[in-house]
Amino acid sequence: MSAIGTLNTGHIGLNVTDLERSLDFYGEVLGFEVLGEGKEEGRRHAFLGRGGQLVLTLWQQAEGAYASTRAGLHHLAFEAESIERVRAAETALKERGTSFAYEGVVPHAEGGVSGGIFFHDPDGTRLEIYAKTGAEGAEAPTESAPTCGFF
Repeated sequence: MSAIGTLNTGHIGLNVTDLERSLDFYGEVLGFEVLGEGKEEGRRHAFLGRGGQLVLTLWQQAEGAYASTRAGLHHLAFEAESIERVRAAETALKERGTSFAYEGVVPHAEGGVSGGIFFHDPDGTRLEIYAKTGAEGAEAPTESAPTCGFF
């Protein structure tokens, strides 16, 4: 244990280029509710969550799309309650024209039981929705590395 004790993730903050577009995506598609919002020009932001619990903050201060080659966030993963919910999310995202890294639900590793979908938000930020079980029998995109590591 560290000198400061146990730490848990509190929330994730993402820079976005267009807050309205991102609110639509994270709210309408992924089901987050707006817990609070700042609308002052040059300082726009939103606090998103579920059941009053803060999960994600969006800050409209990016000037360009997400760059996977720069240091920082690799991807953001959300755990769903079942593989059926993952598939339902995939359907909703496809209807919206979302960009996917792989076709369909894929396991986290060859022969793995956990797996999910890997896609991008409107700014290109890499996202994942997964379930702990239900991906048995699906083919992993890469045999030698975790699926979530290189998309």
